[in-house]
Amino acid sequence: MISIVIPVYNERESLVELHGEITVVAEQADLDVEMIFVDDGSRDGSWGVIEGLAAQDKRVRGIRFRRNFGKAAALSAGFQACRGDVVFTLDADLQDNPAEMPSFLEMLNDGYDMISGWKRTRHDPWYKVLPSRVFNRFIGWMTGVRLHDHNCGMKCYRGEVVRELRLYGEMHRFIPVLAAARGFQVGEREVNHRPRKFGHSKYGVKRFAKGFLDLLTVKFLSDFGRRPQHVLGSIGLCCFLVAFLGLGYFGLGAIWQLLDAASAPAGGLPVLIVSMTALIMGTQMLLAGLLAEMMTRSDESRENSFAIAEETHPLAATVPAPSLSGSVR
Repeated sequence: MISIVIPVYNERESLVELHGEITVVAEQADLDVEMIFVDDGSRDGSWGVIEGLAAQDKRVRGIRFRRNFGKAAALSAGFQACRGDVVFTLDADLQDNPAEMPSFLEMLNDGYDMISGWKRTRHDPWYKVLPSRVFNRFIGWMTGVRLHDHNCGMKCYRGEVVRELRLYGEMHRFIPVLAAARGFQVGEREVNHRPRKFGHSKYGVKRFAKGFLDLLTVKFLSDFGRRPQHVLGSIGLCCFLVAFLGLGYFGLGAIWQLLDAASAPAGGLPVLIVSMTALIMGTQMLLAGLLAEMMTRSDESRENSFAIAEETHPLAATVPAPSLSGSVR
């Protein structure tokens, strides 16, 4: 089975057409699919359309949030609900073309665990395209996962990938980085980015500031998420080194002053203040690292960052799909 997770936020006009396109592709390529529409607090009647689709097509499942929790939460809910050996994600605005799904499946058979779309030609304003390209290059430089378009909505995963990812905040922008950090093979495929037919983009310029902060978080979690003391303790040891050098300089100056006040080095008090500050900071960093290590070992919480109001075809329990083996149809 192939699961298609579609986050929805005020996209009522495009849902029926998107469902029709997916249906045509599934019939032409003989694909066994389920479509999971996650309504992320829409206010334009999107949920009513999803209910209608679910009523006439048993392959459609709908999940409605109580309010807008963000795309990462919508994807996380869809990933938890999906049952497929392969999982696709598509944006609901019709800019992603479902007709390209068979090509992703062919590439998945080449040994990749995840394939991210690349919108080489984008139908977006320049003030969104240019910062996005700069940001993608920056992500590649910082993380080593060099993709042209980390945030493309069209992606394809093996089932085990989405079942290991935990998304929150704005982490959906860095799914390839999170997957690569867990050892999965990440690839990229060029996709046709279609012009938006209905509505308007939900993302503004401020997302880049949030994205930079989230990138720092992802970098830290990827490299030191299970060993925070390595980075915090290293900073603490550097502070201790500065403190010991400063205290040594201050002590030497005090001895010189006792022996010969005229040749005593100046700046003793400022050096003492800096040294004591570094000593305190070093102690705090080491303690913070120990606390972080204990939290990492003891935190087994899996609390979701969203609240579901209702579902169209709820399952009593989500049964994990078997691991993908052999070729993908």
